[in-house]
Amino acid sequence: MSGGVDSAVAAARAVEAGHDVVGVHLALSRAGGTLRAGSRGCCTIEDAMDARRAADKLGIPFYVWDFSERFRDDVIEDFVSEYRAGRTPNPCMRCNEKIKFAALLERAIELGFDAVCTGHYATLIDTPDGRELHRASDAAKDQSYVLGVLTEAQLAHTYFPLGSTPSKAVVRAEAEERGLSVAQKPDSHDICFIPDGDTRGWLAERVGAETGDILDRSGAVVGRHEGAHAFTVGQRRGLQLGVPASDGKPRFVLEVRPVNNTVVVGPKEALACAEISGDRFTWAGRAPADTTFACHAQIRAHAEPVPAIATLEDGVLTVRPDDPFDGVAPGQTAVLYDGTRVIGQFTIARTVSAVPVEA
Repeated sequence: MSGGVDSAVAAARAVEAGHDVVGVHLALSRAGGTLRAGSRGCCTIEDAMDARRAADKLGIPFYVWDFSERFRDDVIEDFVSEYRAGRTPNPCMRCNEKIKFAALLERAIELGFDAVCTGHYATLIDTPDGRELHRASDAAKDQSYVLGVLTEAQLAHTYFPLGSTPSKAVVRAEAEERGLSVAQKPDSHDICFIPDGDTRGWLAERVGAETGDILDRSGAVVGRHEGAHAFTVGQRRGLQLGVPASDGKPRFVLEVRPVNNTVVVGPKEALACAEISGDRFTWAGRAPADTTFACHAQIRAHAEPVPAIATLEDGVLTVRPDDPFDGVAPGQTAVLYDGTRVIGQFTIARTVSAVPVEA
């Protein structure tokens, strides 16, 4: 129970369905005095109190489990190391993978519970071939992308009561009817451990900010930067370019090279990506029957899925879209779908531009 309306209603539905329910709030930070600022951040003392009030209203036991050390090691440190390596990570994916459906589920199973129930918007379908993860009924709230890291074993012990709910408005109305005080609480956004939203400043303190060159695709110096960690593929704002492009068009970040502390820029067309690949992959349920298969690939939480062909060879999963992806950065997660069903996911390690470098 995060302290928000979704997990509170999910818990209420689980109770109503006849399950033996225990509410658990995860303490993910040792900064216990931190309070929520509007809708920024989550997992604060204020959120824990909201979760407790919801549990009391539902008449279920409530506990706070301290996962702050594991969250620091598996999510925050991973986030920093990925940026240090010039990649763009998704901390929500790591949190779901390492905390909510690994650490939390492991402890729950050890204590004799059957499943972890959350307020995520996604649907589980049991078939003769096993349990499948599908998109939620409400496309606007669908969270199957960030749940793409779940494995077959984890899906077997997972429960998403909100998956078939037609809209968030229905959830809020239900919370009001149930007398839950979080009915109109704002949704949290931004990275929970950077509640002020200043990711650039937060990273500068941990990675360090060293000036370096900004290059064009030919290798010519066209500007200077104050820290490569502040840039990600597809970015346009914040570029200090002293040499204008020959065609006068704006330039975008195409690549971040942490080894030599340089940033490569180029035209928007060069952001088109013809191929992505990675070796850190998992299957959400049964694995594909063939090593080459058609799918739809989604590279961001709210991106449109793109028709593609995926190939698994020598432990590397490669995806070639029918039409190029736009602005893909190593470190992002690609989630593969078959219709509404999540096939699996992988961390993008390599990209191939659809626009060759001019000689």
